[in-house]
Formats: sequence, structure tokens, C-alpha cells
Amino acid sequence: MSADEKKIMWLKRFRLISIVEGTSFLLLLFIAMPLKYMMDLPLAVTYVGWAHGILFVIYIYAVFPTARKMTWNFSKTFFALIASVLPFGPFIFDRYLTKEEKEMAKS
Repeated sequence: MSADEKKIMWLKRFRLISIVEGTSFLLLLFIAMPLKYMMDLPLAVTYVGWAHGILFVIYIYAVFPTARKMTWNFSKTFFALIASVLPFGPFIFDRYLTKEEKEMAKS
């Protein structure tokens, strides 16, 4: 396996973690929270919040080894961290990473 193939593998793994974490965040914000506050169903936040918390920690732990393997600079790593706390942030960052992955695959 070449160095570029290993980088692509790391990038794909990180992108998957990012999409799952971003989806859990949106589920928490737009489904579980309204269920809790509008329909008095706090259990939705309990379960979705718990799952999102675990996925968030996995995302944060994945950022640093991915940044090291991909040789990201400080600003790109920082943007990856900021993306995790913004609604739709992981999806925007994923679009950027998809372009990077396509460029790596071409070379």
C-alpha cells in the first residue's frame, strides 16, 4: 500500500466519523430537543444526547491522528475542531475533505 493510499484510507475513516457525528448533532438539535421542550418527551434527549456525546469524543480523538497523518497545518486542524461544534459544520468540512481526497486519488 502506497503512502497516498494510506492517507486516503485515513481520510475516508475520518470522513465517516465526521458524517456520523454531524448527523447525531443534527438529530439532537432538530428532533430530540423539540421533542423534549414541545412535547414533554425528555427521554429522546437522554438517548440521542448520550449517543452524540460518545460520537463527539470519538471525533475529537480522530482529529489529531488524522491531522498528523495528513500533515494538516494548524488552521485546518483548528477548523476540523470548530466544525464539530457547529450545526452542519462537519458536512461543510467533509465537502472540503472530499475535494482533497479526489485530488490525492488523481495523483
